[in-house]
Amino acid sequence: MRHHLFIIIFLAFAGHAFAQQTDHNFEVSKNLDIFTSLYRDLDQLYVDTIDAAQAIGTGINAMLYSLDPYTVFYPEDDVKSLRQMITGKYAGIGSLIRENLKEGCCIIDQPYRGMPADEAGLRKGDRILAIDDSTMLGKTTDYVSSHLRGDAGSTFKLKIFRPADDKEMEMNITRRSIQLPAVPYFGMVSDSIGYINLEQFTEDCAKEVRQAFLELKTRGMRSLIFDLRDNGGGSVAEAVDILNLFIPSGQTILTMKGKTPRANNEYATAAEPVDTIMPVVALVNANTASASEITAGVLQDLDRGVILGEKTFGKGLVQTTIDTPYNGQLKLTTSKYYIPSGRCIQAIDYGKKNSSVAGDTIAKTFFTRCGRIVRERGGITPDILCKSDTLTNLAYYLVSARDSSELVLSFVLDYIQAHPAIAPPATFELSDSDFNVFKKQVCDAGFKYDRQTGKYLDMLKDLAKFEGYFDDAKDEFAALEAKLTHNLDRDLDINRELLKLLIGRDIIGAYYFDEGAIEFSLRQDSQLQRAVDILNEGEYDKILLPGYDADTTVLTKTISGDTELNSPDDSPALPDPIDDEDEDGDIG
Repeated sequence: MRHHLFIIIFLAFAGHAFAQQTDHNFEVSKNLDIFTSLYRDLDQLYVDTIDAAQAIGTGINAMLYSLDPYTVFYPEDDVKSLRQMITGKYAGIGSLIRENLKEGCCIIDQPYRGMPADEAGLRKGDRILAIDDSTMLGKTTDYVSSHLRGDAGSTFKLKIFRPADDKEMEMNITRRSIQLPAVPYFGMVSDSIGYINLEQFTEDCAKEVRQAFLELKTRGMRSLIFDLRDNGGGSVAEAVDILNLFIPSGQTILTMKGKTPRANNEYATAAEPVDTIMPVVALVNANTASASEITAGVLQDLDRGVILGEKTFGKGLVQTTIDTPYNGQLKLTTSKYYIPSGRCIQAIDYGKKNSSVAGDTIAKTFFTRCGRIVRERGGITPDILCKSDTLTNLAYYLVSARDSSELVLSFVLDYIQAHPAIAPPATFELSDSDFNVFKKQVCDAGFKYDRQTGKYLDMLKDLAKFEGYFDDAKDEFAALEAKLTHNLDRDLDINRELLKLLIGRDIIGAYYFDEGAIEFSLRQDSQLQRAVDILNEGEYDKILLPGYDADTTVLTKTISGDTELNSPDDSPALPDPIDDEDEDGDIG
């Protein structure tokens, strides 16, 4: 009887599942018929001729955008850009460009060492006037960048204006295959602490990290600061290889779970590690995403390193590429990442109207290998929370927002013209006398910026009047308003050291390229200094003790017994997954 009851229940569930699948298939077929019928009627009856590629392309993009921002269709003409994103390779001149707001054109901002732009003698500040016979005046950085790129080996004529020499110049430049270094800088920050900056997870970046690590060991490195800040991700396979430098072979470090069995996969270390003992502190921030989050999360889950900085971005979705008719490609989200503790690092559940995992009132609790408490909030919460250095209001409007008069750029170009050589990044300082020159230029230009204190004071006065308190506090408001009176000369002095750092980095890049600018910036990096302190003062080992809880930054009761790490069954995989790293449109 029990056996017959089981059969009846099983058949009932099977019938229900079959009915659900049948209903789904009907809905798919119905809506495809509706779409085809609508477009046929539009094509035949609409008053104007419809561009099929544009109209249907808009429909496709809207459909995919309703799913998640990482599922994207690339028609044949755009497939090259997808390949560039995946590999980090393109053919061009190898230079960062940006818009000069004052002149209304794009300029060379920083050539990369040894690239065609560098070899052709292009300099910071050169205005891009024309490429072949096409004017570049008034064009966007994306437009200019697309014209600087092309097939490797192709030659074009570049016309520029060099302000330092006050003359126009023409030169022929041959494009080359460009792959920027994944590790733009590595070095020693003390006698025993090494530093590696990893900017992107592109092809062969694991080899670059390995070479840098081995080189630093020869210089006496006994602990490492691994900088993953502002790293948007890239190849998952490269992330696994990098982790394998620090983690023994044969350990499952990443699983993927999707709708179908072939979307499931797991990654394990396969080679002998380089060093499983050396202390590692990984620096992260809100722009640390995807493959870099996996790297940080695995180091944390396996208690192989301490994570320091700010909560990471929270991209735990896996994309694979699928060929489509007529030589297009679909970059499709097929599964989610899960790191060894069992956590998923995805912050937004796009299937539930963009609900946020981070917004949950109760976060799921997981445990690292030795029993430390970690929580699933989307992204990786650092073991040590340490806010990044922030810009003041004045510095933001002068540097990051780029004022329309380009005062910083003008000063930097004048400085470069007056100084054929400068001290190396480790010792370079912008002198007070040089800063005073800059300060005078800013004051003489009558530089204006949006002062938030004035805005909020006006709001507070309006609120006080509304609630009837203003008359009694009129004298206090007047005194406060006098204290907060705009004084550009004073504000520049208050921001002197910060502005000297920001301007100095811009200057250093013109002489010592990207690696020099990074080295210079590290001299006043509060997160880096906190990492150095942790490694020097014995905090590192305490943070990795069982029971440590990053939420309270105190040691809690030790958890007894071993913690099992979740790992799925073996299953065949889709093509190699890729990660979304936003490509800069201003690199030529």
